[in-house]
This record gives sequence, structure tokens and C-alpha cells, in this order.
Amino acid sequence: MAYATARHILVHSEDECNTLKAEIESGASTFESIAGSYSQCPSGRNGGDLGKFGPGQMVPEFDKAVFTGDVGVLYGPIKTQFGYHLLEVTSRG
Repeated sequence: MAYATARHILVHSEDECNTLKAEIESGASTFESIAGSYSQCPSGRNGGDLGKFGPGQMVPEFDKAVFTGDVGVLYGPIKTQFGYHLLEVTSRG
């Protein structure tokens, strides 16, 4: 069975998501520190780590990005019913 590991940051607005993405991409902050400070998801306490999961275990928009995007690339904003996500696939197998 296919699986992936990923981390994410969940916020309420697309603008906030874009601002945080720019901070990470510029090197001003790390993914882990942004997740810990801003993520609305409990995973933020662990740097946004979602652990290991299979296809269909996440909402469709998230699932698509995780199982079709490249590993190690910062994706987002990805809109779901929960809000806006920044996502990084950390491994896939």
C-alpha cells in the first residue's frame, strides 16, 4: 500500500497562508517554528508533523497534493473545509 508522511500549517485566511509561505521560502523562519506559532491544528505543537498515512485518509484537496506533488516542496495555500494549508510532503513510499 502506498503511504506518505507530511507536515502542514493550518490557518484561517489565504492572506495569512501566503504571508507565512513567503517567510518560510525567504528563510526568515523555519517551517517548524511557523507551525508551532501559527497553526490552528494540534499538529503545530510537533512542527506540523502529520505522521504516516495512506491515500484517502485526508480530505480530497490535501490527498491530491500529498500523493501527486514532489517530496520536499512547499505547497499552498491549499483550501479545505478546515481553512488554508501550507503542506510539505516529507516522504512517500
